[in-house]
Amino acid sequence: MNHQQRPSLVLAPSVNTTTVVTTTTTTTTYAPIPLPALPPPAEPKNSKDYPLLHANLPPSLRKFTLVFPGGSRATFHDGEDGEEEMQEEEPVASGVGWKMLRQDESGETGRVVGLAEAVERFGRKRSHAADDMMEGVELTSERDTHTPPRKKARAAHVPPISTINAAAPPSPLPSPHGSPPPQPIWPSAPPSGVSSPQSQPPLQPDLSLTTLLTLPSLLTHFTALPQPLQAHFLLTLIRHSPLPVLRVLHSVLTPTLARDFLTLLPPELVSHILSYLPYSTLTRASRVSKAWRAIIDSDPVLWRDLMKNTKIWFGGDSEQAFARSVHSRRKLEVSKVALPLPHPYKLLFKSRHLTRKRWVTNENPKHLSFPAHGTSVVTCLLLSHGRIISASDDHSIHVYSPATGELLQSLDGHEGGVWALAASRDVLVSGSTDRTVRIWNLNTGRCTHVFAGHTSTVRCLAIVRPEAIDIEGEGGVVTREKWPKRSLIVTGSRDHSLRVWTLPRKSEPEYRWSGADDADAELTEEDVEENPYHKLHLEGHDHAVRALAARGRTLISGSYDCTVRVWDIFTGECKWVLVGHTQKVYSVVLDLHRNITCSGSMDGTVRVWNLGNGQCQQTLTGHTSLVGLLGLSPSYLVSAAADSTLRIWDPDTGELRHTLAAHTGAITCFQHDEFKILSGSDGTLKMWNIREGTVAKDLLTDVNGVWQVVFEGRCCVAASNRNNATMLDVWDFGTDEDDDWVGEPPGGIYDDETDGEDEAEEQADVDAMDQDLQVDPSEGSAEPEGTQGGSRSSGVADESDRSRGRSDTEDEFMDRVDGAEGSKSGSSSTRTNTHQLRNRTMLTGGLLRRNNLPSVDGIPTRLPTQETPTRPRVRPATRNGGRR
Repeated sequence: MNHQQRPSLVLAPSVNTTTVVTTTTTTTTYAPIPLPALPPPAEPKNSKDYPLLHANLPPSLRKFTLVFPGGSRATFHDGEDGEEEMQEEEPVASGVGWKMLRQDESGETGRVVGLAEAVERFGRKRSHAADDMMEGVELTSERDTHTPPRKKARAAHVPPISTINAAAPPSPLPSPHGSPPPQPIWPSAPPSGVSSPQSQPPLQPDLSLTTLLTLPSLLTHFTALPQPLQAHFLLTLIRHSPLPVLRVLHSVLTPTLARDFLTLLPPELVSHILSYLPYSTLTRASRVSKAWRAIIDSDPVLWRDLMKNTKIWFGGDSEQAFARSVHSRRKLEVSKVALPLPHPYKLLFKSRHLTRKRWVTNENPKHLSFPAHGTSVVTCLLLSHGRIISASDDHSIHVYSPATGELLQSLDGHEGGVWALAASRDVLVSGSTDRTVRIWNLNTGRCTHVFAGHTSTVRCLAIVRPEAIDIEGEGGVVTREKWPKRSLIVTGSRDHSLRVWTLPRKSEPEYRWSGADDADAELTEEDVEENPYHKLHLEGHDHAVRALAARGRTLISGSYDCTVRVWDIFTGECKWVLVGHTQKVYSVVLDLHRNITCSGSMDGTVRVWNLGNGQCQQTLTGHTSLVGLLGLSPSYLVSAAADSTLRIWDPDTGELRHTLAAHTGAITCFQHDEFKILSGSDGTLKMWNIREGTVAKDLLTDVNGVWQVVFEGRCCVAASNRNNATMLDVWDFGTDEDDDWVGEPPGGIYDDETDGEDEAEEQADVDAMDQDLQVDPSEGSAEPEGTQGGSRSSGVADESDRSRGRSDTEDEFMDRVDGAEGSKSGSSSTRTNTHQLRNRTMLTGGLLRRNNLPSVDGIPTRLPTQETPTRPRVRPATRNGGRR
């Protein structure tokens, strides 16, 4: 209570009943008795030292009833609240030409008229004698006409009460007053009517009234006491207080003295304290207040440790990649949330927690099945940004809605089967047996670009997006750089080569090869030169390029020539030729964090190669047939083979953890993460627990074959053949409460808009790259034609030839997708040889003579820098402003 506010005591009206001939009841109202105000603080009080100084009293203490001896009642009002309530109850007196103003009102014009002057001006209160009107008898109409209106009785004023003669207990404190002459406690007050009997004092003073009157003096003495004595005095009073009083004190003290320790402690201690709480408790704690939610949501150490404790922290670059993706999306979004956004690690914890729980516990996920591509084989399947994208050997690409199964778009244009797909947000890149690479706008369904350059089937491709990678410079200094400077497309073909293209932006002009719409058009070298988006032609393989993987500046290619090559996408240099497989290489994966690449071959082995020295670190054996599929995650390397088994390996040590043997036919597709594997074979689609190596459930049974399977976050899509019809099945393992479930893409490769650089700065980087690629023509020398001879060491060739007969059936099974390429590929061999010869005359440096490489198993010879199998062709500096 403010010291300027004065408490008051409102007396209950006194009722006196006198019986003569008639019964007359007189009601006397009294004005509130102003009690002494509390003394102001002697000095400014520190709110931290005196937290209750300005605390609000509970309603039960701001207004309560007192009963005095004799049955008199009064209501105690604390400060201005009581006065305001009294003023609201009393009507405003007014008359003809006048109105009584409240203390907080002011008249617009004229002088303010007080109550005394108003009464003097307009006359005193009328009273009626008994001989004029009998009590309870209604007045006549004439009497009402001549009698002025009866005004409400004015409240009798009660003067301040003296405490000299009041009854009070003995007190050791000095008297709050001096010694004035005795005076009556209750001076006479006129009653409200002349017919009322002689008024009596409304109450007799007692201990309650004395306490209220002496409270200011007691407070003055209490504040003068030392703090130990104050505490002793209060504790003595509290110990003698009943339970209801203690409850009232508790209701005042608890919210005032409560301290939010999370907002007061250092962040390090807060994080340490919260680390002892389980996830369910943390979620409840984040709902306590906005401050707690901000502290809990924004603590990366807390969520990192929580993921580690629950064994869902995978390490490597997976967590940092997710965080970078979230930050990139937030830059593009305008946040309208008042609360601070949670740290990406919290979103990642929720995503992984839901992925681990929902896929196992949700026994009845939402399931949708619909036909697609007639009876054709689905060769590629993607799940990207709320779209299902499927490609088929019927030359078509379809885009479906995963929620309804509706066909959103049909992308037609290829003249052959589509065997390679890659998507990045609203851009789709496809490769076909018609030897072209097409780029599509997924928003409009238009084919915006047609690239030509390969002379045979485009069998594999990838989109390489800019990302920060570690680059080792001179003296072994490692720096963090962003490569490539802008997004690239890498394609591999059965013409034994790879090509690197720039991924066009939406603002850049469209390009279509002049022969794109002419089925009989022949590709020339000039056509490739005219394409401003073509960058590099990588040659060196002696057979079809079957698989590739690319990140940053590193490109890995696996070929039917039994080798794996490591390329620098920036310079086109072949850094390593990894020799060790004895038969065709069908699959490769890349891990820049571990600086390794893995390859699977028809020889039944999986090899782990060190990118730093080009050596084979491990040779993983166990499969008895073609290893056609590989998958690599932060903790697991998974291989799938035609022997109907999947094997789970430790990518660091090469240790075999589990062998999954429940399928009855060759594994045709699979995908995995840190919790599960989904694998398809003839007749079934199974889900495995990757940590335990056991079957979790069967998603599809009694089907003729499963072509493809992909999953991300809460959704899974599979393409299968059922009753001689191609079907797409979609499962949603989430619930209605999992709208913010953010999944992790396969391989941890995010395609969000993360470039973050303006086009001017990026263009400067591209121009610098092109300048570095310019080579003086005088430095180049054509390689003699004789160097095109044997490409495999004699030992490797002999071993491969001996095993070729045994593996022909497996080769046909896994290579069924290469099929017949139509009339265009019929003369591809002749065109390829001519094309390669023409290109090799433009290279600088000699070709690698691989028959001179040592035939040590798994240990390749590093290529000299000046003798690379491919160097960028010299282009006129004036072409497209120096750009390729």
